[in-house]
Amino acid sequence: MEKLAEQLRLGVESEAMEARVRTVPTINRLGKSSLVEDSYDGPLHCKESDLTECSGLLVGSPTRFGNMAAELKYFFDSTADVWLSGGLIGKPAGVFTSSSSFHGGQESTLLSMMIPLLHHGMILCGVPYSETALNKTKHGGTPYGSSHVESDELSPEERQICRTQGRNIARLTKKLM
Repeated sequence: MEKLAEQLRLGVESEAMEARVRTVPTINRLGKSSLVEDSYDGPLHCKESDLTECSGLLVGSPTRFGNMAAELKYFFDSTADVWLSGGLIGKPAGVFTSSSSFHGGQESTLLSMMIPLLHHGMILCGVPYSETALNKTKHGGTPYGSSHVESDELSPEERQICRTQGRNIARLTKKLM
């Protein structure tokens, strides 16, 4: 997921737009979100202000039984205040995922992540077939969003699809600003 996010970031930044990488907190065994960051050294945790201040949004999750990870679902479930304020209405969004196997549910995961974005009134942007890597990839990548089948490295096609998606979100964001 981090490698996909990095390639998406590069795509966004290639259009002279700022990209911020965030993650969501893990959920402990009691089903509660852990906001303790003492031993955490990854990207900053996403806050409500990150959502309301963003101009566009790319959301990713590993595939878990054809669905987004519980941590991301828990996070989306906590965004009622943003929803009530209309803080994401009219902003562009895209989704990305990875799975440990082919046929691991990537497209259903991407679709599941779109649902809360649609409820927030966001404008969804996928990867158009004008991106020729979609027709060449032997690994991840779909018109619904960037994806990766777990291995050590992203394939050249997966990297290209990510950068295209990042560029498209940045371009759409500029048009809507």
